[in-house]
Amino acid sequence: MKSKRPTVADILALKGKRQLSMLRVVTLEEAEAAEKAGIEMVSVPPALLGPAFREVAPTVFAVPGLEYGDFITAEEYLRAAFQAMRAGGDAVYCAASLGIIRRLRDEGIPVCSHVGLIPSKATWTGGFKAVGKTAESALSIWHAVKALEEAGAFAAEIEVVPSEVAAIISAKTSLFMISMGAGAGCDAQYLFADDVLGQTRGHVPRHAKTYRDFAAEYDRLQLERITAFREFRNDVESGAYPADRHNVGVPADELSRFNTMING
Repeated sequence: MKSKRPTVADILALKGKRQLSMLRVVTLEEAEAAEKAGIEMVSVPPALLGPAFREVAPTVFAVPGLEYGDFITAEEYLRAAFQAMRAGGDAVYCAASLGIIRRLRDEGIPVCSHVGLIPSKATWTGGFKAVGKTAESALSIWHAVKALEEAGAFAAEIEVVPSEVAAIISAKTSLFMISMGAGAGCDAQYLFADDVLGQTRGHVPRHAKTYRDFAAEYDRLQLERITAFREFRNDVESGAYPADRHNVGVPADELSRFNTMING
């Protein structure tokens, strides 16, 4: 699959066959690392896309997010989606209304939407907590998935839903289901690079797994930065900087002529 950039059809053909890996990346360095690590899918801010992105990440399936609230009308979503696709996106994330998702699909734009805990709409499900822990709540997720199918989405992120519920839904829908804290019964596993790398300050989500401690390394580098700046300041105050090797020389005769010119 990594020999070429996959299409939506390629992604859908893998449904139920094996789990894909997906990361949220926000820098070119993270995108390049995802490419070299064999990560199949990435979520990205639209501004990250462009020639430089595809130079470092030529074969990852990229899903730029049309963040809820940044756009209002279907025309605004359409314009942003077309721009993202032209810049190198393979699909767009959109958690807007079914009408807007349908409009995007009508124009041939692949849409990945969102069910379960939707952070931008969490007030409707009781805040930032699991969704689908009762039969009624689980049924509402299933109805949302069926509505997305009808609207023409090809995929949906399913977030913080009991793994048993997510597995049943994933098996019964044609949508490619991307799990964020919804267990291994879906079609892909999705984490944020910040959590994977240990860059997150403060609360780390329960479903996140941290593989490195970049925060500690950043703290160490910041201490080194402060120390280096302090040493520079001290060198300036003591006269240790600049030394002769840092200065540009001038021939003595030229310096003498210059002195004569300005002093008469």
